[in-house]
Amino acid sequence: MQEEASLAIRSSKEIVLLSPTGTGKTLAFLLPLLSELDPTSKEVQVLILVPSRELAIQIWQVIREMGTGFKSNAVYGGRPVSQDRRDLKHLPAILVGTPGRVADHLRRGTFEGSDVQTLVLDEFDKSLEVGFEKEMIEILEELKFLEKKILTSATYGVQIPSFVRIKKPVTIDYLEEKSTQLQVKLILSPSKDKLETLGRALKHLGNQPGIVFCNFKDSIQRISDYLFDIGIEHGCFYGGLEQRDREEALVMFRNGTHQLLLATDLAARGIDVPEIKFILHYHLPQRKEEFIHRNGRTARMNADGTAYVLKWANETMPDFIKTKEIEELQEADVPPRPNWSTIRITGGRRDKISKGDIVGLCFKVGGLEKDQLGVIELKQDYAFIGVKEEAAEDLRQKIDRQRLKKTKIKAFII
Repeated sequence: MQEEASLAIRSSKEIVLLSPTGTGKTLAFLLPLLSELDPTSKEVQVLILVPSRELAIQIWQVIREMGTGFKSNAVYGGRPVSQDRRDLKHLPAILVGTPGRVADHLRRGTFEGSDVQTLVLDEFDKSLEVGFEKEMIEILEELKFLEKKILTSATYGVQIPSFVRIKKPVTIDYLEEKSTQLQVKLILSPSKDKLETLGRALKHLGNQPGIVFCNFKDSIQRISDYLFDIGIEHGCFYGGLEQRDREEALVMFRNGTHQLLLATDLAARGIDVPEIKFILHYHLPQRKEEFIHRNGRTARMNADGTAYVLKWANETMPDFIKTKEIEELQEADVPPRPNWSTIRITGGRRDKISKGDIVGLCFKVGGLEKDQLGVIELKQDYAFIGVKEEAAEDLRQKIDRQRLKKTKIKAFII
C-alpha cells in the first residue's frame, strides 16, 4: 500500500487513499511529500487537516520522530492561541490542524493560504461531514494555488462534496484487505440496562488493555461511577473533557496506569494506543463506518484482537454486525490494579529537555532501578513519566524542584 501510494502521490495531483486503521497511511503520504518540499521556502507548503485534536498531535509527533529537518507544527482547539502564535512566529513547512483552528489562523493572516501547495485531508470521511462544512469551505477558498490534494480514510462512507473540487482522483483502495486477526463476538445481557453485564464481562476479560465504546458522554460518567464502585480501575476519554484531561487519559492508558478506557467515538480515530487486546461496544454503533473505526483500534498490523458487542436480548442488531458467536462469561474476581503510576513534570521540548535528560534525572537523582521506569512522553511544555507505583511518591519528592537544563521543574502524581 505504501509503495503504491508513494508512486501515485509523486505522479498524480488528486489521490484518494483507502486502507484499514493501523496499516501505515500516515507514512504512506508523508514520505513522498517530504521529498517534494523546498528547503529554501519560509512558507507553509503542506497543510494536513484532521477531524480531531488527538489525530493532529499524533501526526505531528510522527513527523518530528522522522527527523525530517523540516519545521512542523500542530494547531487545534483546546490550547491557547497565544501558544500557536509563538510556535508559528517562524512558519513551518508542514502544518497539521483541525478545521476550526486552521480557519481561524487564515482569518488572522498567520499564514497565507495561497502559498500552500499540497492539501491532505486525513480521515476525510469525518472532516467532510456537515459539522465541519463551513470551515472546510472557508479554508479551501483560501488555498488558491494547490498543486496536489490527498484524501485518506479507513472507510469510504461519504460522498466527496463539490467544494473540495476533486475531479478524477487516482484511488488506492486496500479496504478489502481484511484482517484475519480480528474476531467479533456477542456478549448477551439479560436486561436492558447492561451495566451489571459489563462489570461481569470486564472481570471475565481480566487484566488486559481494552476500550469500552459508548455513544454518549453522559453514559460514560454513569459507567465510570459503577466501575469505581466495583473496584475496576479505568480512564475516561470524550469530547467534553478539557484538552489536558484528554491528553492525560491517553498517556495513562498508553503507559499502563490504566488498562481500560471508557470512550466515545472520539477514540475510534487517530489516537496512538498500541497493543489493545479488545474493544467492547457498550452501545451499538449507529453507523457501519463507526463500527469499522472502533474495531480498528484492535487487531492492528500483525496483532490479534477481539471486538465484543454487548447486546440486550431484545435489541435489534444493525445489518452491518453479522456475527452470531457468543462469548460465555465465566465468573471472575476484579482484575488486580495496574502497578504503574504517572508523574507529570513541568518543562518540555520548548525548554530543550530531552527524554535522555529525564531518564538521567530519574536514575541519578531519583534513585530508580531500571525496571521501575516506564514510558516517558515529552510534550512542548511538560512531560509524563511512567513509574512503578511503589516508587512513584519517592521519585516525585526527589525530582520536585530539581533543575533540568535551565528549568526548575515541578512534579505531580496524576
